Amino acid sequence: MGFALVNSFKFWNLQTSPVPLYDTGFDNYRMVFQVTPFTEALQNTLLLATLATLSQFLLGLGIALLLNTHLRGMTVARAILIMPTTIAPVVVGFLFRYLFAPNAGLVSWLLGAVGVAVPPQGLLGSPDTALLSVGIADTWQWTPFFAIVLYAGLLSIPEDIIDAARVDGASRLNLLWHIILPFLRPVAAFLIMIRFMQLFNSFDLVYVLTGGGPGTSSRTLSYNLYQEGLVNYNIGLTAAMTWLIVIIVTIIINIFIFTVFRRQEW
Repeated sequence: MGFALVNSFKFWNLQTSPVPLYDTGFDNYRMVFQVTPFTEALQNTLLLATLATLSQFLLGLGIALLLNTHLRGMTVARAILIMPTTIAPVVVGFLFRYLFAPNAGLVSWLLGAVGVAVPPQGLLGSPDTALLSVGIADTWQWTPFFAIVLYAGLLSIPEDIIDAARVDGASRLNLLWHIILPFLRPVAAFLIMIRFMQLFNSFDLVYVLTGGGPGTSSRTLSYNLYQEGLVNYNIGLTAAMTWLIVIIVTIIINIFIFTVFRRQEW
């Protein structure tokens, strides 16, 4: 990080020089907003991280509650549920490229079969659906992880508390809201924070599925770093962008910790 900090104040482009040429002051930080779609990439990243994390938590909670029942087949379901999480993101990306293909893709065909209009250029080729498609692929891969961890949290809830609430006439909704969710809160908060930070660094799926496009409609901060550092070879600008991202992530983490983890009894 010290290397990035020092070079964030220098003009250094590997296309013109193998070493930094001169000091620029804060010009690199200003240029991040002027010559790169940093603001749009930040918005895309926040949108992707927020919606995908919430979707994975809600779907994972529903699956965890289902796994906690005594229905037949739950043991097998628990064993195979974690499989998508073990697949490399690049492989998931190629899988969903086929699923989202405009003509032969299964997802596109199913949407058309139920009357949902699919853009002629496909879900990945439309600026309106490209980022959403990335979120769907990520949600498919990581919802099982939420489900397994939340299921483990459900097993830690004392049965006598659940039984006592049922004897008192608590409905399933009351059990969920007043007993299950409070017990799961530390686990859920940790999961949400970790996944949000992982999605904030999302690159693999974006690179494979959309390449940050069409245009810059699905470009994330990590893809922006890749574009400036490994495509344009603008080391000074990339270093400045790196430190801006570090500052943003630090602010978000501190807000989250202050909001969720402020109770000392945890």
